[in-house]
This record gives sequence, structure tokens and C-alpha cells, in this order.
Amino acid sequence: MFHALATSTRRDILRRTIEREQSVSTLASEYDMSFAAVQKHVAVLEAANLIVKRAEGRERLVRANPEMIARARALLARYEELWRSRIARLDDLLAGPATTSETGRSDDDTTDDPRTEERD
Repeated sequence: MFHALATSTRRDILRRTIEREQSVSTLASEYDMSFAAVQKHVAVLEAANLIVKRAEGRERLVRANPEMIARARALLARYEELWRSRIARLDDLLAGPATTSETGRSDDDTTDDPRTEERD
């Protein structure tokens, strides 16, 4: 699925087919590439089940597959949540030592530490 979305042309084809069903020839007319090249992009999206192609007479019409797009969106949302939590933990680590430990003392507070008392 993500391979299918890796190029801007395929993402644009998907966007256009979300808006409305279109023929492959109509899609191809909007790009500065051959009809065959657009057909290949459509085939990649179809193999990923992101679009559905159907025949109507001599034309091949394509439309977005909303179920698969919703699945992709949900998957990306889970990855976003995972990475946001990892980045937050990394931010915490980079911020330096905590000002208080679990005991409520400052990490630099050694006044109660017997190892730091002066010896008589």
C-alpha cells in the first residue's frame, strides 16, 4: 500500500478519484506523460486495492476504494501515535536529569547522603 502511495502522481490520481469516478483517459490527459505510463500508475493503485477499476463500454473508469483508504488512515494514525510517544520520551531524555527523583529529592541534593558528610 505504501509503495503505491510513494509517488506524487499516484497520490494525485488517488485524490482525483476520491473526488469523483474518472476514466483512465481523462486522468491521463492531466499529466505530462504517456497514456501507458498513467495506466501503469493506475495498475499499481489497483493492485494495492486503493482504487477500483470497472469497464463501461470502451472506457475504463476508476474510483477510490474508501474502505482501503480508511484502513491506511487508521494504520498511519497508529504509527503517528507510536512515533509521537517515542519523540516525547526522547525529548524527556534530552532535557537532562529530572529535578526530583522518586524520593522527592533533587538529584543534586546530597545533604542527606552519609557519603558526603565531613569526617571528624
